[in-house]
Amino acid sequence: MNEIILKYKRAMKLHDYNEATITSYRQHFQQFLRYFHNTMPEEIPLDDIRQYILYLVEKKKLSATAQNQSISSIKFYFNNIIHKPIDDFYLPRPRRPKTIPKILNEDEVSKILKSIDNLRNRSMIFLLYSAGLSLSELVYLRTTDIDSDNMKIFVRSAKGDKDRYVVLSEKVLKLLRNYYKIHKPKEWLFESSPGRRYVKRNIQKALQIAVKKSGVTKPATLSILKNSFAVHLLEKGVDIRYIQQMLGHKHSKTTMKYLRVSKRDLNAITSPLDNLDV
Repeated sequence: MNEIILKYKRAMKLHDYNEATITSYRQHFQQFLRYFHNTMPEEIPLDDIRQYILYLVEKKKLSATAQNQSISSIKFYFNNIIHKPIDDFYLPRPRRPKTIPKILNEDEVSKILKSIDNLRNRSMIFLLYSAGLSLSELVYLRTTDIDSDNMKIFVRSAKGDKDRYVVLSEKVLKLLRNYYKIHKPKEWLFESSPGRRYVKRNIQKALQIAVKKSGVTKPATLSILKNSFAVHLLEKGVDIRYIQQMLGHKHSKTTMKYLRVSKRDLNAITSPLDNLDV
């Protein structure tokens, strides 16, 4: 099993997946191997693989996102390592439920951010909201990714095929400069110890402490802060195509979901005729 996993990790690196995705796929694939008691994957009947996915759904109660990750991890092995693609009939993708994104208004975000005292926590959470980053993107930022000359941040995408630049806030730059003087990170922008990325769970805990302290009673997570970033830009009139680019969405329909919770509507739009001197 160890040899298979090593081969799996090497193949993912060759396909330019980032570390967060490699870790996620590896974990899902290891669970797959354990389920079949270390049987070589190519010896597992396709119907049994299909039953495994049903087991994840019915017994393990995995979310649609986790199911997709598990399916992708299995397909990666068959498609890219042993070159025996699995037909979608055997591993169909689950339908993701259409949900309205949860968001916070600007006042609520402001109260939460003001409640963060610790400089490192403040820097991380301010940065995440200001640039619309996911937690994984945040912890994988390197010190060299901050481009203060052009006021941009280089962000590596989850799959390594959609790297992008996002805006660097003036307030965040000031925070980061103070943070850098005190903590002196070596490789990663945020480190728990020299050369080691900061633990995601600690960032989540820091946010929840701030939420409680702020008095905000609505659900508030790091993902909700990211949602709020997108909706707040929409409400300020930023073109949805630019928001799509900043969030790293491949398809515009992914970004369009934020329109459903934005305050912008037809009542806020005036005809161009009304702006003409006629």
